[in-house]
Amino acid sequence: MKFFNVLGGVLLIGAVGVGGAWYAWGRDLPSVSDLDVLEYSGQTRVYDRAGSLVGTLSPSLSSGGSVNRNLLKSSQISPWLQKTVVTSEDRRFYQHHGVDYIGIVRGLVKGVLQNDLEGGSSITQQVVKNTLLAELEGARTAERKFKEAILAFQLERNFNKDQILNAYLNVIYWGDGGNSDIIGAAGAAHAYFRKEPGELNLAESVYLTTLIPAPNSRYRSFQAYRPLMKDLLARMVEDGKVTQAEADAAWKTPIYPAGWRIGWNDDGSLRSAVLERPSRLGENLTLLEGVRRYPNQYYLQAVEKELLPIIGRKALYAGGRIYTGMSAPAQAAAEQASRTADLPGGATLGAALVRPDSGEVLALVGQKLTDGRPDDWNNATQARRQVGSSIKPLLYTLALQRGWKQSDTVLDAPISGTYQPMNYDRRWTGRYVTMRYSLDHSLNLPTVRIGQELGVPTFEAKLRELGFTPPADGGLSLTIGTLEASPLQMAAAYATFANGGLYYAPTLVRKVEDPRGKVLYARPAPKPRRVWDAQSAWLGLDMLRGVVNDLTAAQGGLATRAQIPGWPVGGKTGTTNDIKDLWFAGVTPTVAGAVWVGRQEGGSLPSWAYSGEIPTPVWQQAVAGALAGQVPSSFREPPGITYRVVRQVNMAFRETEADQDVVARDGSGSGTRSSFFPRRNAPAQAAPAPTQAPDPQVQDVPAQDTGTPDAQQTDTQPDTQQPDTQGPDAASQDGSSLDGQSPEPGGQDLPAGTAPDGPPGNGQDGAGQNSSGQNGSGQDGSSQDGAGQSFPDPAPPEPLPDPATTPDPVTPAPNELVPLPGTPDPSPNEIQPLN
Repeated sequence: MKFFNVLGGVLLIGAVGVGGAWYAWGRDLPSVSDLDVLEYSGQTRVYDRAGSLVGTLSPSLSSGGSVNRNLLKSSQISPWLQKTVVTSEDRRFYQHHGVDYIGIVRGLVKGVLQNDLEGGSSITQQVVKNTLLAELEGARTAERKFKEAILAFQLERNFNKDQILNAYLNVIYWGDGGNSDIIGAAGAAHAYFRKEPGELNLAESVYLTTLIPAPNSRYRSFQAYRPLMKDLLARMVEDGKVTQAEADAAWKTPIYPAGWRIGWNDDGSLRSAVLERPSRLGENLTLLEGVRRYPNQYYLQAVEKELLPIIGRKALYAGGRIYTGMSAPAQAAAEQASRTADLPGGATLGAALVRPDSGEVLALVGQKLTDGRPDDWNNATQARRQVGSSIKPLLYTLALQRGWKQSDTVLDAPISGTYQPMNYDRRWTGRYVTMRYSLDHSLNLPTVRIGQELGVPTFEAKLRELGFTPPADGGLSLTIGTLEASPLQMAAAYATFANGGLYYAPTLVRKVEDPRGKVLYARPAPKPRRVWDAQSAWLGLDMLRGVVNDLTAAQGGLATRAQIPGWPVGGKTGTTNDIKDLWFAGVTPTVAGAVWVGRQEGGSLPSWAYSGEIPTPVWQQAVAGALAGQVPSSFREPPGITYRVVRQVNMAFRETEADQDVVARDGSGSGTRSSFFPRRNAPAQAAPAPTQAPDPQVQDVPAQDTGTPDAQQTDTQPDTQQPDTQGPDAASQDGSSLDGQSPEPGGQDLPAGTAPDGPPGNGQDGAGQNSSGQNGSGQDGSSQDGAGQSFPDPAPPEPLPDPATTPDPVTPAPNELVPLPGTPDPSPNEIQPLN
């Protein structure tokens, strides 16, 4: 009776322990249905917008931090390898129901004696550990073992033994392959023997199997672990997996793992074994991956993520057909641009291209591509990085939508209050500069003042309309780039400039069919959301084109390297504080895109890295390749637009606003109108836009330019309008630009978004003339900050004045300059009117 009492007590304690473990760990277990990839019946084919096959989808299985998406079926793996693995790793695999109780007892004893709970895992448990519980990798805990056991039971109820073994052979880690891990039977066969996994003989299979418990150390000690091969063959004979004759023949079969020089005797003993080139494993793996090249991987990966919540995993991998909006030429061009991108050491990138007329994604590249297997992290869609000055066109267009004009001026001077941003060179002119000038030179101080006047909540609401999620505490820093976004989000936002102000949520998939042709999913017709009126979108586009075209490279243009011969281009660079993130986002009539460059783990890039020099050429190469073969077309201008030459730059205006007074603004909301009018300039008549070749299966938005000349046109007629006059609080006549001789960012920390977008130029304006003139500090041509510290500038040529306003009610006569009180009269060599 006492025995039964003790037994009952033990059982009760065990039941309580199991119940407690279930309460603590069993309620949040992942679902084994997530492993229905084991049932995939065939490769799902993916087609581009023209109906061409661009890839196949197969499910991926992870092994800790590594992923194998080139899954093999059991028929593709040597039957010898399947037998050796079962004998070595789980001899009772075909008898137990997911958990080997004998193995568990052995593992518990080992844990008590050696403080090691790793023993006793069945093949089923190892599949669970490397897939469903991959986040617990390396954790030698009772929690992990308990979860493994529960999920192993569930896995065995849902899948047969052959499916589970096949999953194991696809997911197991087989060593260090240099740039990438050796995962699965395919990787092991190629890395160690340069063979297909179905070609492995018994001797090679035995060798690979003996590596599994500790592949890196065992690979380097061939002689020490050679006896394990004989032991494994003997156990296979005991289990009836091979005959004694087959085992003897395998023992005598010479094998030559990559990197080893081995001499064999006829009886299977070693004469010599020298490890000469362990790097050969990685080289063999690279050769395999070089053949595969993983084309279109990031696009295919994004297709999976879009479809999984819509049709589920079983339908996704059932072997049907997926039709996408990918442009194969665009994807190839983006991948080539990534491969040839000249990036700082340790940097990577992300790129996305979309169609402005539908939001369809044309191309995605998630990393800097090399000859090896790409990283699975997709920077084009998954990363969220601060966008820097590439956000500014969205703010400026919001101002234009609310009645501002490109020619309106904003004070370039320090901001009052606790938030103290700076221009990238830590200087300011103290003058009123036009919005166009401010965006061309990516000035932060005028930009923040625009944000002050419009209001941060108003800007945040517009960003949400454009598909972004602004931070809750962004404040005014949001106006110069603390927003975090992905390249795909930026591309979709910039597309609104090319399509008349319509936002399309990015999409990849058009239609999915099962293997019998039944439609499982058909995307509804894209429904746009209007975020800009057509005229405001055009005015914003005109400013974007100015960033690319107003200044030459010699004049300090930030985005000249985005130009594509024969095509109109608009865009904006962006750089964040400490040069952590470099951006370029831009548009053409049929392609919008964005490129981010930075370090995957975060951190600063070298001080010489500029957004105009690093991501901009990548964008240009990708977009130019996407446009190759298309007939050049123009942006479609809406009605009600006219043009005026201001500061020798041709600017777009609403017809109703073209001749209104310029308004000088300082961020307070009390703008002052001046009597200055931009000179009238009738736009030149453009030749009829050529007809663009339609894209297969897509209805193109018609595109026609009605004659908008590029920026930098000049008016050679005498100026008969009122002369430029100084605006309120200006230190002297405006017209000076940053002279390009300022120091690079460094030393003092700047708010995010304030770093330079391009290498220093020579401070020339859109007319091609140097405009770094007097700034109120005298006639020495130096810029002076509020503390009186001066930064000497080179002696400038004669500057052009910048239009500004004045509160003085006296109307000056033509060609007369009216100085502010206390300001010396400008000499003829200091300031001259346009003529």
